[in-house]
Amino acid sequence: MTASIEYTYFTKARQAGRPVVEDLPKSDLEQYIANYRGKTRLDRLLLIGTTAPLLAPEALRAAVSEAKQGRDVGRYDAVLAAVREILPGDINAVPDSAWVDRTNRQVKAESDRLETELKGYKNNLIKESIRMGYDDLGQHFHRTGDLVNSVKAYGRMRDFCTTASHVVIMSLRLINVSIDQGNWLAVQTNVQKLRSPGQLSTEAQQMTAKLSAAMGLALLASGNFREAAQEFVEADPRMTQARLDDPSDAEAFNEVMTPNDIAVYGGLCALASMDRNELQKQVLENGKFRTYLELEPHIRRAITFFVSSKYSACLNILESYRSDYLLDIHLQRHLGELYFRIRSKAIQQYFIPFSRVTFGALASAFDTNEHTIEQELTSMIKRKHLDARIDLVDRVLLSRTANARSDLHENALRTAKEYERTAHLRILRMEMLNAGLEVSDKGKPGANTTLENVGLDPYHGGASTGNWLSEGIGRSLRSGLRG
Repeated sequence: MTASIEYTYFTKARQAGRPVVEDLPKSDLEQYIANYRGKTRLDRLLLIGTTAPLLAPEALRAAVSEAKQGRDVGRYDAVLAAVREILPGDINAVPDSAWVDRTNRQVKAESDRLETELKGYKNNLIKESIRMGYDDLGQHFHRTGDLVNSVKAYGRMRDFCTTASHVVIMSLRLINVSIDQGNWLAVQTNVQKLRSPGQLSTEAQQMTAKLSAAMGLALLASGNFREAAQEFVEADPRMTQARLDDPSDAEAFNEVMTPNDIAVYGGLCALASMDRNELQKQVLENGKFRTYLELEPHIRRAITFFVSSKYSACLNILESYRSDYLLDIHLQRHLGELYFRIRSKAIQQYFIPFSRVTFGALASAFDTNEHTIEQELTSMIKRKHLDARIDLVDRVLLSRTANARSDLHENALRTAKEYERTAHLRILRMEMLNAGLEVSDKGKPGANTTLENVGLDPYHGGASTGNWLSEGIGRSLRSGLRG
């Protein structure tokens, strides 16, 4: 019964266009999820449970357990809805009403207590106490899933920040909440505030790895892969030394992402947006990012193969990790576009030395069939990623050769027109000098009026304010010469 329901659920998901991962990922679920904490841990479990049929039972049961360890009743209801739809016969599909009622009472009591304390702090007019009161209230709302009120609390906290460290703490809190909200513009705004010269304190400098990771994630979510790659590859390597199992470690950012994620996100974005020279200099030879790449050696190998023009080996590595990346909460939505751009760049680079290539040769080089390569080439040409033509009769890809004769004629005409224009202006200047039209009064300061002073450059044709003068004088000279 359960297998039938699972099959029906994922069949409907596939028909609706949602991704379904049939193959097992290379990483173990328990080991993978242990690297995260907070809201992202639950969200990742829920994504895996609703995307991978083979991992759905384990992931959803773990998600129920994770939800009940927190105080976010709304997330528990969302997980329970998924369990009831995918695993209706499972014991976890039955709602724990006692836990829900108890948690709601605890959340309300804690909210009332914190708000009462905050009112007392306001009455005492102690700025530091008020700041801490808003901080506690914002964290409480964040833990319980009330992200809107959490943002409001942190926003009101701003007026009571008296030191640079207070501003850094508040901005990092806002960045974390904005990431959970999916408000990427707010993430970028808060990162830029911390990076501004006025806020570049010692505390902010110590958080550069987190700021680069958050900004890179926001740019990735916005589809700006090149800028995202630049942020990730410049991330401070200090995050690689963080203890992910210690919530008190200031370097850890695993409530959002891990150092392994930075390596993967940065590597894929770089492959999709940088050419081979940039990959060599900005990625492989980058001392900062090399530390991250050591955590994900397959990404380093893929980039090395691409730089070495071994495109098939690079694409095979990426394809072998497709299942893992489809189960990533931040990569899933962009993976198709990232892989398309990487593959398009590989085909472009492969095609450069040739004037024509058969579909069979391309299919063999990229380990696919002719029908698939034809569809890829058609899509690339339509999206202007490849300047070429397709011959469907001979099944050949043809490069667009430049017409050297036409280019030569165009350059010659352009040069002749420029020469004619320059000659005309020089003759015009000589005629004006002969006619005594140059006015110069050196006796009066600031009254020296020449052609250059009124904006006419007779040698280069600059006429920002003197077009009317040159045109009028030209007409006068022509009429005088005719007379």
